[in-house]
Amino acid sequence: MKIAHQMIIRIVTALALTMITSLAASAEKDDAGHAKDYRTFHADGSISYGQIGDSYTADLVMYLAGNQFMVMEELIQDFQSKNEGIKSVYVETIPPGQILKGQILEQGEIDGQKTAMNPDLFASVNVNHLKRLKEEGVMSDHMIYIHNKLELMVAAGNPKNIKGVEDLGRDDIIQSHPNPLTEGIFKFYGSEMLKDLQLYEKVTNNAECRSCWAIEGKTWFTSRHHRETPDRLEKGEADVGIVWTTEVVHAKMEGRPIDGVAIPAPLNKQDKVNYAIGALSTGRSPENAQRFLEYLTTEKAQTIYEKYGFVRASAEELKLKPL
Repeated sequence: MKIAHQMIIRIVTALALTMITSLAASAEKDDAGHAKDYRTFHADGSISYGQIGDSYTADLVMYLAGNQFMVMEELIQDFQSKNEGIKSVYVETIPPGQILKGQILEQGEIDGQKTAMNPDLFASVNVNHLKRLKEEGVMSDHMIYIHNKLELMVAAGNPKNIKGVEDLGRDDIIQSHPNPLTEGIFKFYGSEMLKDLQLYEKVTNNAECRSCWAIEGKTWFTSRHHRETPDRLEKGEADVGIVWTTEVVHAKMEGRPIDGVAIPAPLNKQDKVNYAIGALSTGRSPENAQRFLEYLTTEKAQTIYEKYGFVRASAEELKLKPL
């Protein structure tokens, strides 16, 4: 009797653990990788995820345009190998407009935890974000350090036979695009491309929202497109999405069932997409910020970015200039 009772307890415990593991895995999948947008890189090569408090304590704190998320591990670890005194680097890779408005200009919270309002470095695909910080008296110089371009992301094999950006006007496809409120890729570039093609209203119905249907059942506006669009494609919840070329490259490097459909210039906005970065005068570690800015100008840093599909900056662009 006693043995049978112990066996029942073991079975129930095993089932409970299986259920917890399954729920955790499901939650992680539904999260579409958002937790990975808050990382602390340590000198020993380890990475902590979602440690928001590190924004107050890390040796270097950087809030960066989200679509660089795939580069960060290789880039930061190489940087730390050359700067052994910098033991911890906290990096956020989320929409820069969201960072500016919700974390630098006013106190922000992530998962109920307050975030530092004074990162050492801030980067955006919109130089006006940096100019706003100049107006606030906390940033004076900047540089352009990489470029990118628009591309269409589709499921592997391109089952809907999407041949080009003009196909976004089709009625038989479900679309997943960055939202026009916080994601610069769409606010400044994707929307302009659709307007160039006179497709903006048809695709978006002029909606302005995030994590919502711009057109019910037809066009979804994401919260963080670089995580959500490939996830929706894989789940069969979307057929196509406007992304950066780098996101297609990254997905394929990971072996995900994703393909890309190139967008020709000038529609892909490659001549306009400039990544600008600058140091905040309120940052806790100005010397470490300067070290990272200098590192970005090196051949190694530019090569790492290029590996992930970015377009390297020119020598002239990599010089610090007044805002």
